[in-house]
Amino acid sequence: MTTDRIMVTGGAGYIGSHVVRQLGEAGHEVIVLDNLSTGFRDAVLHGQLIEGDSGDLPHVEMLLKEHRIDAVMHFAAHIVVPESVSDPLKYYRNNTGNTRNLLEACTRAGVRRVIFSSTAAVYGVPANKECAENSPLEPINPYGRSKLMSEWMLQDLAAASELRYGILRYFNVAGADPGGRIGQSTPLATHLIKVACEAATGRRDHIDVFGTDYATPDGTCIRDYIHVDDLARAHLLALERLRNGGDSFIANCGYGHGYSVREVLDMVQQVSGTTLDIRAAPRRAGDPPALIAKAERIRALLGWKPQHNNLEFIVATALAWERQRHAQ
Repeated sequence: MTTDRIMVTGGAGYIGSHVVRQLGEAGHEVIVLDNLSTGFRDAVLHGQLIEGDSGDLPHVEMLLKEHRIDAVMHFAAHIVVPESVSDPLKYYRNNTGNTRNLLEACTRAGVRRVIFSSTAAVYGVPANKECAENSPLEPINPYGRSKLMSEWMLQDLAAASELRYGILRYFNVAGADPGGRIGQSTPLATHLIKVACEAATGRRDHIDVFGTDYATPDGTCIRDYIHVDDLARAHLLALERLRNGGDSFIANCGYGHGYSVREVLDMVQQVSGTTLDIRAAPRRAGDPPALIAKAERIRALLGWKPQHNNLEFIVATALAWERQRHAQ
């Protein structure tokens, strides 16, 4: 089996750590670069963790050369949509500015393969609730715009150099390692399934439903939830495509169907055997009513076959992780 030397920025975070685990299990040499502002040392199960910032151009360039890195997977970013609305410059500095510096470091060090963690937020409010990769790109919040700018930088750099990229646009990532080794530990998280499982295990006294008057069947937002292990597997397949000479690409990462906030909360109550204190709250700034992936391209390009396309399983693994954390 051919293996690579890979730098994973943000590899101590939620999604990055699951990718690092799968990379390590596949035999790749992994260097994790994380400033640990939201990541955790004990989430890095493989490779070498180096504390640092992905926007530190001289340091990153040195690391890429010293470790003879073949490919970079870039996860390091701020991801809280409401915070991006209230503090946009934080997001443009960390998400866009740091990505620019990382790409320059890759150029200087001769790294020719980059896999970028993007988001469905680049689509904004789709006309028919579903988003294909060629749907209009009209983000409605600074988070989505900061990621779209990074996509454009990648595309422009690839047009001017030998760099090839894979841009993966995530829909709503949830769940945890089925083996219970890692999960989402981010404090003050805003992701629905994470928050609901915290409420189910007593870490929160109630859960707010932000907006009950959307133009959806039950008035609450609809999202396409993807299990973090399936998403991580997509990154390994993206790496394989680029390693084998495949062209640059953009692909949605979702299952192609959605659940409303109320449907998710019903499932959390069913799986946990608890009754949540659910309260209606005003809409949050920057939240579209519905986001569902058209996900045919990722299957065709990468041969991706999701293993956990099941809301009950997603919730069960997230809940098991919260119970494990609660017991510590």
